[in-house]
Amino acid sequence: MNFSYCLPVNLLFGRGEISKVGKEVARYGKKVLIVTGKNSTKKTGLLDRTVNLLEEEKVKYEVFDKVEQNPLTTTVYEGVHIIKETGCDVVLGLGGGSIMDAAKSIAFSAKNDGDISEYIFGIKQGNEALPIVLVPTTCGTGSEGNCFSVLTNPETKDKKSLRTNVIIAKTSIIDPELMTTMPRNILASVGFDALAHNMEAYVSKIGQPLSDMQALYGIKLLAEHLPKIYNNPENLESWEKVSLASTLGGMVIGVAGVTAPHGMEHPASGLYDIVHGKGLAALTPIIVEDSWRFSSEKYKDISKILGGSGAEDCSEAIIEFLKKIDLKVTLGELGVKEKDVEWMAENCMKVSRPSIINHPRKFNFEEVKEIYYRAL
Repeated sequence: MNFSYCLPVNLLFGRGEISKVGKEVARYGKKVLIVTGKNSTKKTGLLDRTVNLLEEEKVKYEVFDKVEQNPLTTTVYEGVHIIKETGCDVVLGLGGGSIMDAAKSIAFSAKNDGDISEYIFGIKQGNEALPIVLVPTTCGTGSEGNCFSVLTNPETKDKKSLRTNVIIAKTSIIDPELMTTMPRNILASVGFDALAHNMEAYVSKIGQPLSDMQALYGIKLLAEHLPKIYNNPENLESWEKVSLASTLGGMVIGVAGVTAPHGMEHPASGLYDIVHGKGLAALTPIIVEDSWRFSSEKYKDISKILGGSGAEDCSEAIIEFLKKIDLKVTLGELGVKEKDVEWMAENCMKVSRPSIINHPRKFNFEEVKEIYYRAL
């Protein structure tokens, strides 16, 4: 049993930990680019609060607030332009998964010239990035705990992750109280993304004992506590559990990778800019239905945690869980059409091939197409 496990990230977890953001940023630079969304951190007052904490530490700042729900490579270049114009020497990602992913890629591209897609596809290699501090405000991607940054190329519609240890955050501050302002529909989609991360890492062919332990714990936490906060957002103890499970999900996919559900979802959201968690909800039960025989013990574990009886009804257990958070959806309802299936299958086999290979059952091109058709 040979394996390696390396995750050099400093996680500050707990209620009220946001108070440390100024001191943490000040450890790494004198002027910070705050990467955030267009509305949410302004509406909640988090952006103003963060600015005040930075000012207390004499840290200067610039705000970049143009990141989309599926961040684009072109948006990354806009952020880099601000860094080069203003002399920022550290990057703070303040927001959900798309914000953190964009922050990581901006920090990378500030130190590595050229087309970031060439680094994403391994044509070029980069060996440095500006220091990164991350503060998640949603409990979904777990980007605060791994070396991934998922971007969409608006010209090719390729949605794929930059993967390099140089974009692991110097510090990630996970404060569950920052999550509580999420609308229920966003909570459902990001929460299921976190569950998918843990489930996929657990069944991945390249998983290992430490990632299995973390993933299984993440699944248990989400199975119990995501429906609780969906129905009662005042439950701070359950917010802690879901936030921890989200971070664990990011950590385990950093080790074990994602599998077919993520691999097949990325072409859909790359093409139509759909909400990632909804795309996963449409695809995951169908993929699991066609996969459980290839890893029956692990799918049995997942099924039982979600309320099922064994591997053979794992797909149904996932569907019942989706109903609890009002997330049962089809690709057709998200705007995907039959004419898109051929392109999505081709893109999946090109862009997401590692995820397809990691899956317990290695689907071929025609099988991927069939799953897309059934998900419509």
